[in-house]
Amino acid sequence: MRALVDMNDAQIEALDHLAKRVRQSRAALIRAAIDDYLNRHHREQVEDGFGLWGKRKVDGLAYQEKARSEW
Repeated sequence: MRALVDMNDAQIEALDHLAKRVRQSRAALIRAAIDDYLNRHHREQVEDGFGLWGKRKVDGLAYQEKARSEW
């Protein structure tokens, strides 16, 4: 799929300079940047979930066993 992205002249110049230095196309660099951005934000969502159970007084395993026993 193609996407249209507006960039200013400084961004295009910097991107072209980097593309030449690392011997990759501008499009390849943009795809890599998007992948990096999405991976970082996915990790943030995962990390937001850690520790959510910590303030509860019930042990997580005990809660799970109780919930499953109701099935």
